[in-house]
Amino acid sequence: MAAIYSLYIINKSGGLIFYKDYGIQGRMDTNDSLRLASLWHSMHAISQQLSPIPGCSGIELLEADTFDLHCFQSLTGTKFFVVSEPGTQNMENLLKHIYELYTDYVLKNPFYEMEMPIRCELFDINLAQAIQKDRVSYLGR
Repeated sequence: MAAIYSLYIINKSGGLIFYKDYGIQGRMDTNDSLRLASLWHSMHAISQQLSPIPGCSGIELLEADTFDLHCFQSLTGTKFFVVSEPGTQNMENLLKHIYELYTDYVLKNPFYEMEMPIRCELFDINLAQAIQKDRVSYLGR
């Protein structure tokens, strides 16, 4: 029943720095999540170059039969993307909120090293609350 299956954060070099699985079905192992993050980073970069529209920021939504993939890229090149149920609405707002949590709890953490995997308890706690709040609002519609 969850609207969100998983969340990925990719650094500007294409390395997976955060992965969280929220779905019950189809859990991926670590290698598969690394492959997906790397593939998405490459597709996103290629789409920016192939776009006929100048200044295109890349793929923001990939729709498939069984899932949607929503992406938000920050000005620094860090990509946040969620895999969700098809037709899930307001993912842009959720991704921007996750980015705000990232800036507040990860980037302001004096022990965090840029481009490295995220290990921050406050980020995890606040992220779980944001995802839970989004689930409740999704189911309430």
